[in-house]
Order: sequence, then structure tokens, then C-alpha cells
Amino acid sequence: MRNGDLLLFLMGSAASLAPAPLLAQEEARQQVSLPEQPLGASLRKVATQFGRNLSVSSDLVVGRTAPAIEGRYGFEEAVTRLLRGSGLVSLPVGRGLVVRRAGTAAGHSDSRVIADSGAAVAEEDIVVTGSRIRGAPPAGARVVTIDRDDIERSGYATTQQIVQALPQNFGGGPNEGTSGYTDRNNAGANLGLGSSVNLRGLGTTSTLTLIDGNRIALGGVSGTFVDLSLIPSSAIERIEVLADGASAIYGSDAVGGVINVRLRNRFQGAESRARFGAAKGVNEWQASQIAGVDWSSGSLMLGYEYYHRGNLAAADRGFATEDLRAFGGPDYRKSFSNPGTILAADGTVYGIPRGQDGTALTPGQLLAGQPNLADGRANSDILPRQERHAAFGSLTQSLAPWLRFTAQGFFADRQSVLRTPPSNRGNVSVPTTNAFYVDPIGTGQPVLVNYDFTDDLGIKTNRASVRSYSGVGGLEAALGQWRLGLGGSFGKQHEELRTINVPNYYWLAQTLSNSDPASAYNLFGDGSHTARATIEKVRGWYETIGESRIWSATFKADGPLIRLPGGVAHLAVGAEFRRERYNGTGTNYDSTAIPVDAGSAGFPIGRSVAAAFAELAIPLVRPEMNISGVEALNMSVAGRAERYSDFGTTFNPRFGLSWRTGSEVAFRANYGRSFRAPGFLDIRTGKGTASIAPLYVPDPASSTGTTPVLALFGNTPDLGPERASTWTLGATLTPGQIPGLRLDIGYFNIAYRDRIGSAGINYLSFLSNRSVYEELIIDNPPVGDVAKYYADENFFNPFGIAPGQVRAIIDGRTRNLSSVDLEGLDFDLGYSHAGLRRSIEAGISGTWLLRNKQKITAGSPDVDILSTIGNPVHMRLRARLVVADGPWSAAAFANYTAGYKNNSVTPVETVKNWTTVDLTLSYKFDRILAGTRISLSATNLLDRRPPYVNLQTLQSASGFDPENASAIGRLVALQLVTSW
Repeated sequence: MRNGDLLLFLMGSAASLAPAPLLAQEEARQQVSLPEQPLGASLRKVATQFGRNLSVSSDLVVGRTAPAIEGRYGFEEAVTRLLRGSGLVSLPVGRGLVVRRAGTAAGHSDSRVIADSGAAVAEEDIVVTGSRIRGAPPAGARVVTIDRDDIERSGYATTQQIVQALPQNFGGGPNEGTSGYTDRNNAGANLGLGSSVNLRGLGTTSTLTLIDGNRIALGGVSGTFVDLSLIPSSAIERIEVLADGASAIYGSDAVGGVINVRLRNRFQGAESRARFGAAKGVNEWQASQIAGVDWSSGSLMLGYEYYHRGNLAAADRGFATEDLRAFGGPDYRKSFSNPGTILAADGTVYGIPRGQDGTALTPGQLLAGQPNLADGRANSDILPRQERHAAFGSLTQSLAPWLRFTAQGFFADRQSVLRTPPSNRGNVSVPTTNAFYVDPIGTGQPVLVNYDFTDDLGIKTNRASVRSYSGVGGLEAALGQWRLGLGGSFGKQHEELRTINVPNYYWLAQTLSNSDPASAYNLFGDGSHTARATIEKVRGWYETIGESRIWSATFKADGPLIRLPGGVAHLAVGAEFRRERYNGTGTNYDSTAIPVDAGSAGFPIGRSVAAAFAELAIPLVRPEMNISGVEALNMSVAGRAERYSDFGTTFNPRFGLSWRTGSEVAFRANYGRSFRAPGFLDIRTGKGTASIAPLYVPDPASSTGTTPVLALFGNTPDLGPERASTWTLGATLTPGQIPGLRLDIGYFNIAYRDRIGSAGINYLSFLSNRSVYEELIIDNPPVGDVAKYYADENFFNPFGIAPGQVRAIIDGRTRNLSSVDLEGLDFDLGYSHAGLRRSIEAGISGTWLLRNKQKITAGSPDVDILSTIGNPVHMRLRARLVVADGPWSAAAFANYTAGYKNNSVTPVETVKNWTTVDLTLSYKFDRILAGTRISLSATNLLDRRPPYVNLQTLQSASGFDPENASAIGRLVALQLVTSW
């Protein structure tokens, strides 16, 4: 760090132990265990532990070392002990402390920030996620913080890996690992092959993700989620997680909680890092540079990160296959193969023999009753090849002693390539005029051939391109003891997904009718035996483009309101205006003579949102009042009114209470209501927004075990908003008899009404659970209704089921489900001890879900979806052990995911639990290469493979569940970081 006037703001919202949560604390006597280390690091830890603001000029801490301290201290007392012998003192400023040189008079340049006197606005007081009031943790709330130290020792390279390790997160939804493996939780909307976060498993659209408190443009079809994989991990100062409903603070989408990514805006000096990691079949590279400077009236930070990861091929993981017989499961391979399978005019099946080119094939050589089967996963990828560039920067500049300008910019570009299973439509008719035509039964009628075009066209491949921009600017003013802010932001995310190496069925039909062997398409050989010019004529593709934009303007004011017996009440008020827009286009060249517009698919869509909010923090009791059993009592009241241009007006309140009985026990409670307007994905209609398909569905009442049905997927008109009420209770225990021990436990209850969801996720269970889905089943549908659906523009027929075979219609379209009720416990048990050279931290954090019930329709019974496929498991745990000895440190983590039921198959199958171990070893150089740290990490150290899951989708199948397990296996990485 360089000398200058930039202040390092050391906030306390919630300490975490990589990344285990600790609750943001109000001032109290707590156990403090700190080793001898740089003064800035010790001050940061104390500020974080107590949840208090601490401001210190960067030139005051550089080169200074803090002594080791061990014992129970109050906030001011702990800071005083750390500053002992340094020539520095701390003075109260508002509700925090400012550090200055001993003897420095008020008004000296070293004390520029006097927040409650209005002397300057050189830097902001910290605003904790979950509150709009500066310097105060939200009463009654539990904020989990993953700080920079936690990120370094986690062993993870990317932001999505860091967040997805949280026990409160569920891996379902749009993520790069779920693409092509599941259609649940909007996974199919992942246009740019990005990654999302899904708190509580309530859906990516119910988790609000912010960057430095600002909304950003969304990714995915219709703007379904914030793409965490675009955010460079090297740019992150900390990640704050509020796993409670927060619509009263932030508005729509905050039903499940808020993820707020704080960037390193106040970074000083320079930092370079390089990382290489490898697992079986895949490797990754990461390099970054960040630099910051300050001057007497401002600061500037700039950074860049490059990330590259190779593809992870299904062939490198034995469980990524459609043939599950090796695991005791079924064989899902299809007859779309090479050589292919012939379906004769009378419905009989014949396999095309191997070892011939199709030019002299005779009926007698065909293999009657023996279809050729192929594994569609064989040439596909589990994870795409990815290359990302990201740049970011921030600027602060004081325009006057009471006025400051701030600006922040972010840019990311990611290119991904994913090989996918072939999506054969079937029913490829070969007429008698084809030069290679073979009739198995001698009727002289056309035959159907199921054929895999991979040898001819190449592997079907998705190429995704994503570009994201965002900019934020504003003015902040100090007027007396109040702070005023006026700001605006803009964000855009542009995504393109192009699928190549697919047949154009229009030109395929033309070439199949050709009688000239030199130019006709040959489907009857083993391998590729069609003229190259003909293959190129049949080569098709299709493309989808989406663009999300967001504009916002915000005004906020906060400051002291009135002095009460318990202290000074503070108020924050403000107003926001936001405009959102999404536009999507597409081009198809897979069934027409020329490329054609794929249709509007309901785009463009836009809306505007106007909001007003207020939050009041009320201290009711303070320690000096000497009330028995109540050392401190604080309350917060917040409310937010929003008007949507398309869904009307909503008001959502929140009430929070924090009660500390003494130095060892603290309680918290809050209640709030939340609201989420239907997303653009939910309300769009038109071509490409639905799927209508005849399918075979398990049916216990059928003699064959399955029944052909017509399944409806997509949106229904007249969707309404979702509404929820959330309340939590929690307690923190820090027993004095065991210094360093801390237990935090919290109960949460979420009652979600009019929840937008798709029962079609469980389409395979409709006929097996008629009591649940009865209202969505139409038995023996009229012939005319079936014919209407067969003629629909969104119809496709993967199994060639004729209209007369359909015995029922099942309605799996998106709708407002009647209700979802979720309750559970979050907990963290931790111990820490610090000595002169050695320190130790140990503990375990987790989420234990007690109930997760859903009503599909108003008249259906409650369905317990807890620990079932596509939903969160009842328990996730993350244990940690961190040991430091001088320049050496080691961090070990154990991650546990409980088992669950796979009720998508009949009979229901049990999925085993999964435990993995991560380990990171680090060494920090003291003299030679001072400021350099080298780390060796291994995630999934024991190389535990995912548990077996019989997972089938409309297009393919596999033997593992990417929503609850990673296919990467053991990944070993070496990282070098140097500060200069």
C-alpha cells in the first residue's frame, strides 16, 4: 500500500471460516483470538467480528505489526490493545471508530472522515447487505460473509464454485454442468452456458444477485438469472449472503435471499496471480492483474482476469452414459446409430449389418428384430470448453469537502463450446427412388431409417458467446449528519448460441429421393458413404440470440433521526426507478430450403418499475441502562412499495429484532413479506415457447407398464405474481467457559403462494401419482383435440407415436402453483484459537431442511418434495479445519450432501449420500520474494465419483445427477500470488 489519504474501511457484517458463516454482531464482549500479524489484518478481523465500522488511513497501518491477543474484549478495548505501542489511537466517530496518530487534532488531514459531523465524504460508511442504513447490521438478520481470506484458502478458481459450496445453495437451475443433462429448474434456459445461484432451492429467479448493491443485466433465455461465471474471482473483496426474504429492502426477486458480490474497489498497490489446475481429462488456466492508486482527493482501481478451461468429455467419465446396465439400471440407448436401423412398412425392425458401405445391401443381409443401438453421450461433453476475459475498474473523486463522485465499470466476454448428444427427429423416410433403397419385406413402400449423422456431419456442437457490460455512477453528499446519494446504472448482456452439425431435413428429403448414386444420400452403410458435396448440402444449423438490458436511477438518504433512551434511531429513505428489457431472435436452417426467421417467441418484452422505500433502526435498550436480562435490544422496521407497469402495485414490510441477554447469548427474529413478478421467461408465448410431444409415460394401470400420452410443456396465459411470507428465529452462543467457541443456529419458515412452476418437470410421474396430478390429466381425449396439437407449430414427435395411439393428455405447462412451504435450520459451530505463531480454526456449518411441501393445484394434496430428485436434499454440511504456523497454513474442508429419492422412475430408487474432501496448503514468503504466496490445492481430494442416479430426459440419459454432484473428480491446482 502507498501513503495517501485513502481510508481502508473495515466493516463487520459476518465473519466466515472459508466459507462457513458467522453472524454479524453488535457490540459486545466477545472471545477474540488473533495471532501476531500485520496491523491492518488484525483490525479487519476485529471489525468484522464485532460488526462495527473502523476507518484508518492506509499509510498508518503499512509496515506495522499487531500483537497477538487472546481473551474476551469489547470492540473498543480490542482495538486499543491492537494499537498499543503503535503511536496510534482510536476515536469514536458516529457508531464506529477512526484511527489516527496520537496527538492529531480534529480537522487534520489524517481525520478527514467524521461521518456524523458532515466534515467530509471522502469514503462511504459500510452498508451491510440486508439494510439501507450505513454502519448498522440489519436487526434480526443473519448475514453470511465469504471474505478474501476464505476465497484464497477454499481452493476454488471461479465465483460460481465459491458460492455453490454454500450449504444454503442448491445446484439445480441454469448451470454449465446441467446443460443437456436435466430440464428441471429452468436448466434449459441457459442460452450462454453460464452459471446461477439458487438459494433454498426456490429457483434462480427467487434469488437476487447484486454487484456492490446494484442489479445487473440478466443472462439466459428471457433473462432468467445473473451469470456468476462472468464475475472474476480475483476482483472480489467479499461475498455477502442473506438467505432470508428481503423484498422490503431490495424489491422483487429477493424471496429466497440476496447474494451481494463486493468488488475490491479500494485496492491499493498491485497484485499478480497465476493458477493452473488439472483433473482427469480437463485442465484450467487463470491469470489476473489488479492495481490501485490513491491521491489526496480520490482513488482508482483497475483489474483484468483471464480464465480458460478445457472441455470435460463424457467419454472420460464412465457414469456419463445412456447405457446404465453396468450400474444395475436400464439401457437407454436409441436405435439412432451408424449403421442405422430400418423400420419396415409393417412396423418390423431390422438392423443394418456392419462392415459394408450400403451400395450392395440386400434384404437377406438385414438383421431382423435386432435394432442397432448407440450411446448418444459417447461423443458429447459434460462441461464445455470455456475462455473468459474480464476487466473491471472503479474511481472515486472528491469534488468538494462535502461531495464525492464514484464510478464503476465491468466488462466480460466468454466463449464456450459444448459437444452434445445428437438430436435426431426420427421418421426419416427413404423413398423407393433412393439409389441405395432396400426393402426388408418386399412391399415396395418407403422405409423409415433411424440414423446417426455424426460420421457425416461431425459431432453436434453448441457454440455460445456472451458479452456483458455494466456501468454505475453517482454523487454522494454529507449534509450535517445525513448522507445523500444519487446514482444511475446501465447494464447489457448479449448472448448467442449457435448449434452446428445438424441435418437440414428439407435438403435431406431431396437427396434421399435421388436415384443417382453419385449424389443420393446413403443411409444404409456402416460409416459415412455419401458424397461430400451431398453431405455439405444437407448440413444445417440454427441460432438463438438474446439481449438483456437494465437501466436504473436511485436516490437515497440516511442519517440519525431522534435520540431515544436506548440510543439514536436512524432512518433511511429513498426511491428507485428501473427499466428492464429483453429481446430475442433466432434463425433456423434445419428444415427449410434457406435460413428462416425462427419467430419472435414473444419478444421483445419490457417493463418499468418504480419504488419507494424506508427503513428505521431503533435502539431500544443499551448496556448502560442496566436492565436485567437485556443488555441490548434493537429493532428495525422496513417497507417498500413497488409499481410494475405490467403487474400493478405491491407493498412488502419487514420487521427485525435483535436481543442480547448478556455477553454470551444473543437472539434474533424477523418477519417479512416478499413479492416476485413473473419473469419474461414465464409470460412470453408464441413459436418456440412451448413443446408438445407424444411420449411414453410409466403407468401402473397399463399391461405394458407405459401409456402413450400427449405432453404439453411451455407457458399458460394470465400468470400472476408470486407472494411469500418469511419469518426466522435465531440464537448465538459464545460461552465464556470455552474461549473461542461459538454456536449459531437459526430457524427459517417460508410460505410461498402462487408459486410459478412447471409440473411438467415430473411428467414421468403423472400417471403413477394420479391423486396429485388428476386435475392435469385428460383421459381418452377427443380425436379433434389431439389432431389440433399434432398440427401445432411447437409439436415434435421423438418416438413416432401416431395420433390414434394417444390415450391421455398431460398438462405440464408453467402455472401459478397453489403453494410451497419450506422450513429448516441453518447452523454453524466453530472454534478458533490464536497464539504468537500458531492459530487454529475448526467447525462445521450446514442447512437442515425439515419440510418442503408443494401443492400442484388448489385441489391436490400436499406433496412432500423434500429430498427428491430436482429438489434440495434435507441436509448439506461443510466442515473446516484451518491451521497456520508462521508462513505455513493448511485448510481442509469436508462437504456432505445427503441422499435422496429418485421418484422420476418406477419403482422409486434411493440415491446415496456424497462426501468429498478439499485441501489447500499455502506458504507465504517473508524475506525472499516478500509479498508472494504459493498454494497447492486439491478439490475432491479422494476422487469420489458422484452417486449413481438413473437420470432420463426427453433427449438423453445419464448415470449421475449434476444438480447434486460434480463430475470433475479430483482437481489439483497450483497458484502463485504476488503483491508489489
